[in-house]
Amino acid sequence: MATPDLAAPPASATGEESAKPGGTGTAGVFVAGALIAAFVAAALAGLSLTEALSRLGIPDPGPVTTYGLPILTAIGEVAAVVSVGSFLLAAFLVPPQRSGVLDVDGYRAVRTGSVAAAVWAACAFVLVPLELSQTSGKPFTEAMKPSNVMTALGQVESAKAWLWTAALAAIVAVGSRVILRWGWTPLLLLLSIGSLMPLALTGHSSAGGNHDLATNSLILHLVSASLWAGGLFALLAHARRRGAHTDVAVRRYSAVATVCLVVIGISGVLNAMVRMPLSALFTTNYGWMVFGKVVALVVLGLIGLAQRGTSVRALQQDPSARGPLIRLAGVEVLVFAATIGLAVGLSGAPPPPDTKVPSVLEVELGYNLSGPPTLSRLLFDWRFDLIFGTAAIVLAVVYLLGVRRLRRRGDAWPIGRTVAWIAGCAVLLFTTSSGVGRYMPAMFSVHMAAHMALSMLAPVLLVLGGPITLALRALKPAGKNGVPGPREWLLAAVHSPVSKFLTHPLIAAVLFVGGFYALYLGGIFGSLVSEHAGHLFMNLHFLLSGYLFYWVVIGIDPAPRRLQPVTKLGVVMGSLPFHAFFGVTLMMMNTVLGYTFYKGLNLPWNQDLLSDQHVGASVAWAAGEVPLVVIMVALLIQWSRSDTRTARQMDRAADRDDDADLAAHNAMFAELARRDREAGL
Repeated sequence: MATPDLAAPPASATGEESAKPGGTGTAGVFVAGALIAAFVAAALAGLSLTEALSRLGIPDPGPVTTYGLPILTAIGEVAAVVSVGSFLLAAFLVPPQRSGVLDVDGYRAVRTGSVAAAVWAACAFVLVPLELSQTSGKPFTEAMKPSNVMTALGQVESAKAWLWTAALAAIVAVGSRVILRWGWTPLLLLLSIGSLMPLALTGHSSAGGNHDLATNSLILHLVSASLWAGGLFALLAHARRRGAHTDVAVRRYSAVATVCLVVIGISGVLNAMVRMPLSALFTTNYGWMVFGKVVALVVLGLIGLAQRGTSVRALQQDPSARGPLIRLAGVEVLVFAATIGLAVGLSGAPPPPDTKVPSVLEVELGYNLSGPPTLSRLLFDWRFDLIFGTAAIVLAVVYLLGVRRLRRRGDAWPIGRTVAWIAGCAVLLFTTSSGVGRYMPAMFSVHMAAHMALSMLAPVLLVLGGPITLALRALKPAGKNGVPGPREWLLAAVHSPVSKFLTHPLIAAVLFVGGFYALYLGGIFGSLVSEHAGHLFMNLHFLLSGYLFYWVVIGIDPAPRRLQPVTKLGVVMGSLPFHAFFGVTLMMMNTVLGYTFYKGLNLPWNQDLLSDQHVGASVAWAAGEVPLVVIMVALLIQWSRSDTRTARQMDRAADRDDDADLAAHNAMFAELARRDREAGL
């Protein structure tokens, strides 16, 4: 629902004409894109589905499933990227009003994202029985019967993935209908991207050898593609509506698209290399589809380059010159739609058969282990983690670039903070990509050691690096009449109600310590340990909950709540006993956590699973000592600096008023002494 103050900035403030109703053909462009994607997907499905079903020995489910599944998938994925792009535009490409309420452009984008998410949810919901029909070989009318759906749903992972997708998309669709303030749009963007994750965690990439690399690369691929394609859809709609700040939106989107292009290229090549040998590129239908995606990516890159040379330049010279952008973006949107259809066809096509029979470890972990976890293997037997390893490198590089910017303009930055941040990134990289990360999914003891490093060592170092303070000093402010940028977004995030809630000492401590009990003693671990997605979730939880906790107790960055050092010490001393008790409880357990999974691996050097679990429990019990020392030292230093700052403030105040407070204090005692003498005391 709109509010009276939902109005675009005046033309005089933006340098361009204000937003007007326009772009009546935008919906037509989107519909055309969905139809193109559906046509390409259906055509490719007709070529590859028969081969896929015959290879699996499944009967033909009929034309409704054969063509309905790829068509609905293509339409749904176009809607998904439109949803992602709309929330990207509202969150980061156009500004809100000064009050924090969405401006008219952001409001329209959110409403577009809501409709797109609803279409995505509807398609995903119908795709559940379609997926069951294809997997079972039964006609759609038979597969969609409630009794058949309920029986087969728990057995078909892809159908469950579509159900999860439908639920997440529905949440986005409903939630975005009640959003009026800018602060919620980044959350909508994250949720809309999250609705793509069930697809990334199922399908070709989630099974067989190297499925860890395949799944991680597909996650990066889908996220980047949705931001690139969705941002373009949203930008085209914004330009056709004559939205304000189009020049700013194009400039910001161009930076996003460049990064996405690089990520898509690298992740796509990695995923293809995992799924098929290079010799199959021109000898199989799957290979030709991969080649088609490469060609499409090159074409899209060339169109993007042309955009930089014409549209962006034209908007820089005249913010109202939207014609070149609309023409090129319209063509690019249609190419993107065809590419989405190609991707849908590729996801349904069977990859070239692998004559090699995978081992149990390759099926469960994605790779083999060469022997027991010796010191040499833990240190040097690396397998790069595309998610967390890449994050560690990117975080380190971005931090160093920020330090370099400060140094170039003559500002100082403590070397200790840089060392702490780089060390934290190194711990994250080593824990997830070295031999520790390789053995982490296979043995509980190594898993627990990695857990302690991710939750109690890396976060401490990262927090001491002061990244928020560095960013606030390195990023340029928008200025009084400027369009809010990254610095303003960061300040808004730090002081948001969500941040204030999460940084309450009790909440941070419960998320940090309570996560141990819920995960390991609450029965969740057994469900997660056998899934690659489960390991990704656990690693992310360890890292974020640890960072949040240590930001509250030893953080040097600005925070919504200002706690005194004695309060911080109380939070630490009150939380650590629960951590120690968790370790002791784990050591006393006689039930093996994740028994079915670990037993199925049948590692010859890890037959005594209970003993290995007790080793992990001992690590959990002892690991709190090292961070405790670091925390105590940091708190003492902060306490000392706090006293020093207070003393300096008092000295400066005394210099300004000739020590008026001290004079008044002495006068008070002198007056008391005089009264005592007069009273004969």
